[in-house]
Amino acid sequence: MDVDYALAFDLAPVGLCVSRNRAIVDCNRQLCEMFGASRELLVGQSFLVLYPSADEYERLGARMAPILNAKGHYADDRIMKRASGEVFWCHVSGRALNREAPHEAGIWSFEDLSARRPVKAELTAREREVAARLLDGMTSKEIGKTLAISHRTVEIYRARLMRKYRANTTADLVHKLMAGS
Repeated sequence: MDVDYALAFDLAPVGLCVSRNRAIVDCNRQLCEMFGASRELLVGQSFLVLYPSADEYERLGARMAPILNAKGHYADDRIMKRASGEVFWCHVSGRALNREAPHEAGIWSFEDLSARRPVKAELTAREREVAARLLDGMTSKEIGKTLAISHRTVEIYRARLMRKYRANTTADLVHKLMAGS
């Protein structure tokens, strides 16, 4: 049986794209639908257009590089931005084609988690980063190390998140973040 790899890429049930230097070289239909943009608008664009802020794009790129360099692959849940400006939770995983130059070229998949995890509260970029790590089960010290901030600063952001989500405990906050309420 002959396999049409171009058709398989285009019709995959998750968003897929090929990147070069953090820019979209090619993408499939599902990625276009997920982000609400045509292929013509996405191809050639920096991944920056998919992020809620330039700051998050820069920080995440800097954090991913050593992991891609060491392991060759990377995955996380993060908040991304549709062309309409709507933000949503997304599972992103990717593989560097050259571990020595991790952003040089890669293949990435995107899965829209918004049906299971809607974004309800207005969060700052740093609150989104802390929230994503809390959902990964990380402690304040682990989050601080990952984000290169003190664990006390993480606790301040966690307290803000708890107020915004009206949570009484960290477990309650995680539950509400997952439920989006």
